[in-house]
Amino acid sequence: MSPRASFALSPVARLLVAALLLGGCTKEETPPEAMGTAEERTLQKLRQEVDRVNQGGRPAAGPEAARGAPNEQLAGLAAGLDEAVPQKLSVPEPNETVHVDTVAVKLTALESSHSVKGSGKMGVTTEDLFLRVQLISQNVGPKPAALNLDSAKVVDAQGTSYALARDAQALAGTRPLRRTWALEERSDVILLFELPPPVLREGALHLVLQGTGGEVRIPLR
Repeated sequence: MSPRASFALSPVARLLVAALLLGGCTKEETPPEAMGTAEERTLQKLRQEVDRVNQGGRPAAGPEAARGAPNEQLAGLAAGLDEAVPQKLSVPEPNETVHVDTVAVKLTALESSHSVKGSGKMGVTTEDLFLRVQLISQNVGPKPAALNLDSAKVVDAQGTSYALARDAQALAGTRPLRRTWALEERSDVILLFELPPPVLREGALHLVLQGTGGEVRIPLR
């Protein structure tokens, strides 16, 4: 074991040491009889915990340890990234074609997952859910059509909006969302959003696209 490793403290011990430094005094500088306030009693307990851990004791588990700290939950999700299978969601009926300016758009698939993978081993993971919206689009107008889908959002039954999950969108390597559709061009569009799980289970949900003529809504559930 290297000298550096032999003096390593656990994360809890490091936290306790930091608290002691913020307190501005050492164990010897504050006699027990001076520990009158709640803050001083807390510092005394922290000092005692540091001493106990440094003598080989196990760090005390805080309330977050019992329910799983957020970082630990994310680490667990990320560890299973390779095994994560997106859940296919049903496309609501009637699934009608809508028009955003002269580009016809139709919903073709919906999926949810905790992780989005890119090329190689790159991936992004969330405690919420990524909603993957797949559309088929075609320019049915008489000339090329400039369209900006970068402002796409998902709106729930309470009117709360969820913008594109840009990190996941970039990682997935999807086509640029602000571009010009050539005459009669037909192409798939993938949009990724990050939503709390209850939003996918409860109430109405719409994809909202913005054209020069105003908003266009596509029901997602």
